[in-house]
Amino acid sequence: MPELPEVETIRSQLAPLVCGRTIERVEILDPRWCMPLSRDELADALTGRRVEALQRRGKYLVWRLDGDLSLVHHLRMSAAILCDPRPEPQHLRVRIVIGGGRGRRRRLTLAIVDQRRFGTAQPVFGEAALESFFERRLGPEPFGTDFTAEHLWRVTRGRKAPIKALLLDQRLVAGIGNIYADEALFRARIHPARPGGRLRRAQCGTLREAILDALQAGIDAKGATIDDLRHLDGARGSFQDRFLVHRRAGEPCPTCGEEIVRTVVGGRATYFCGQCQPPPRGVPVSGAAAVSLRRLRAPDRARRSPPPRASP
Repeated sequence: MPELPEVETIRSQLAPLVCGRTIERVEILDPRWCMPLSRDELADALTGRRVEALQRRGKYLVWRLDGDLSLVHHLRMSAAILCDPRPEPQHLRVRIVIGGGRGRRRRLTLAIVDQRRFGTAQPVFGEAALESFFERRLGPEPFGTDFTAEHLWRVTRGRKAPIKALLLDQRLVAGIGNIYADEALFRARIHPARPGGRLRRAQCGTLREAILDALQAGIDAKGATIDDLRHLDGARGSFQDRFLVHRRAGEPCPTCGEEIVRTVVGGRATYFCGQCQPPPRGVPVSGAAAVSLRRLRAPDRARRSPPPRASP
């Protein structure tokens, strides 16, 4: 968190404000933001450069600056970018002053806040170096032409890891995190613990469409605000109000009415409906999920059991 829809929301709000303008001043208050570079080194490299474009790749913001320099910016767990905040916010890590441009006179001050201090920024010189940076880290963009059902089929072959864990691997597909993996798997009616290699070809096609649907729903809702994510003006996203299963343990499934359960898959909290997403054979389901599934199966066992013998 933030995931692709949240980063895309920030990008779409920020790009019209900064593109065509010049970075007048950069104050890096937290040296961890730009390590291993020093604060002064990165500030000097950015100051005076014109913002030519603001792009997104996976969960990264990519500031395209003149002089063939790109700033690859990752918000990580808790960062947000606020525009001209008043009063100055808590947990301020970076302050960027953007000058006027194309007839716009008013300066903008961008405040990057980050309570957990996990956010990072890295300068990359040249197009080839930028492509290499992402090739080592990211798979195809979900909305790109390379993300196909055949791609999902190919990268899951022979994989014993749960499909939920594979979706979180940014090298297989970029931009999906815990929220949208849960939401996509529910839409596709695939249990999150199913080994990736057990997916059928048709299921890969269904899952691809479910991923796109979940991500587009998040973008339309301007992202989800669960903890720290905010828009440029401090407003919250609304996708958390439209979750189908994520963080809805104990509530009725919107499709079948059975109870949504919570378990852990690949070390991550995971939410699903045991009726709509039946568990794969031979894969144990633990915790609350196991209890719920036993309850769901109890009527079937009762119907199959022979009637009790009459007392002599």
